[in-house]
Amino acid sequence: MTEAERLLWSKIRMKQLKGLLFSRQKPIGEYIADFYCHQANLVIEIDGGQHFLKDNMEYDKVRDEYMISMGIDVLRFTNSEVLTNIDGVIETILQHLS
Repeated sequence: MTEAERLLWSKIRMKQLKGLLFSRQKPIGEYIADFYCHQANLVIEIDGGQHFLKDNMEYDKVRDEYMISMGIDVLRFTNSEVLTNIDGVIETILQHLS
């Protein structure tokens, strides 16, 4: 896991958010989600700089569309967002779960 993934995992594991169970590195179809909550049908992705290259952006778009077609919502945060504003990231996730 990256530093940002470790930080977020420390805040969402063991049912810390609304008693919901999150898994990490969860296979969904042919993709692997960074974090997944089955009860909320939610995937959380933490994106490093490589995600902002044109080819990777297109891949992520197709991947997100697949998740959405499966009834799964996708929240994306950058490494920087997680590392510099973890409270804001958690608040965004909690708002989505409400």
